[in-house]
Amino acid sequence: MTTITDLATLARLLAWLSPAYPTGAFSYSHGLEMAVEEGAVTSRAGMVAYAEAALAHGAGAMDGGLLALSWRAATVRDGAALDVLVELAAAMRGTAELALEAMQPGGAFALATNAAWPQPDFAAFTARHTGRLTHAVAFGAAAGFHAMPLRESCFAWLAAFAANLVSAGVRVVPLGQTDGQIATAALLPAIVAATDAALAIQDADEIGGAAPVIDLFSLRHETQYTRLFRS
Repeated sequence: MTTITDLATLARLLAWLSPAYPTGAFSYSHGLEMAVEEGAVTSRAGMVAYAEAALAHGAGAMDGGLLALSWRAATVRDGAALDVLVELAAAMRGTAELALEAMQPGGAFALATNAAWPQPDFAAFTARHTGRLTHAVAFGAAAGFHAMPLRESCFAWLAAFAANLVSAGVRVVPLGQTDGQIATAALLPAIVAATDAALAIQDADEIGGAAPVIDLFSLRHETQYTRLFRS
């Protein structure tokens, strides 16, 4: 097990995944808004189950592996491998809204990170893929180029992914703030399991996911009459 002992590294990780980091992630619900509209999620327990499914079988499972492989490629400065992961990550989206949810924060993360935490290799990588970076690949590459520890970086990103779903649920189910914190605590085992699964992936061919119900909610969200979220 590795731990972060450098406070500067910890500060960087906390900043990159803070709700204040200008990625726009707060504006996405990952199809949860439609699940609530149709009565599939009506409680804290239902929201936790939805997030667990996304972590174990959906975008969390795919993006965790993509993040880990991007980190490994960045640490050895393997630009060709990173380019392949960019294209794979872009293709592995079930709907237009889930693609937007991955791409728009990815581009915003790259812009903010290049401005506030400049690193020449990351700048060159993002310049090659303007408008094509998913958040997981951009974050994994940045963490690798900045020599941040993989396990903590992957765990923190997945925790932020889950926290964003909880935040959406608090607003749209709706739930109270305390219920949101109870849900966040309940998701810890799923986040740890998703992290372990991501770190076990050694090759892009091992990455995959299957959460068709989430994809269907996302598809129907595209034509939802009134909505708060972009996905």
